[in-house]
Formats: sequence, C-alpha cells, structure tokens
Amino acid sequence: MGRFVFKLPDVGEGTAEAELVAWKVAVGETVAEDQVVAEVMTDKATVEITSPVDGVVVALHGEAGAMVPVRGPLVEFEVEGAGNAEAEAVPPPVAAKP
Repeated sequence: MGRFVFKLPDVGEGTAEAELVAWKVAVGETVAEDQVVAEVMTDKATVEITSPVDGVVVALHGEAGAMVPVRGPLVEFEVEGAGNAEAEAVPPPVAAKP
C-alpha cells in the first residue's frame, strides 16, 4: 500500500487558489476513481473535484471556507501500489470538523 497525495488541479485559467466549499468524503471512506471528493469555488464558478484514483481517504487538507492553492495538497489516499508521496514533503493535514 502507498500514499497518493492529490493536489488541487488548475480549475480555471489563471486561477491561483480556490475556496473549499464542501467535502464530499470523510477520512476512512473508500472512494472510486472519478468520485466527487470536494466542491471548490473560484471567482467564476463552483467546481466538483473528482478523485484521480481508487483508495481510502487518509487525510483532508483544509476546512470548508479555507482557501486552497492550486497544486497544493487537497486529499491524501491510501492506494494499492507505491502511490506518489514517498519523494514529496507534504504539510500535515488540518483536521476537518464534522
């Protein structure tokens, strides 16, 4: 098992950050590839963010209302195989409130 750190993709041309509107998953939840994990809002639109992998959510970075930088860590998953987090330094997650 490995850890996969999913970083917020560029959700709009020239967007540097997005507001985290809502989590659609919780720590410990099993998710499938393409499942919606969060909603974020930019200056122009609210966008659903989908998981790029199958796995188990092990960390959520940020709470609703927080600003998340593009290419900053959003969700961490435990996945089959090596994952992508071995060579990366990721800041500790902020505990999400239920």
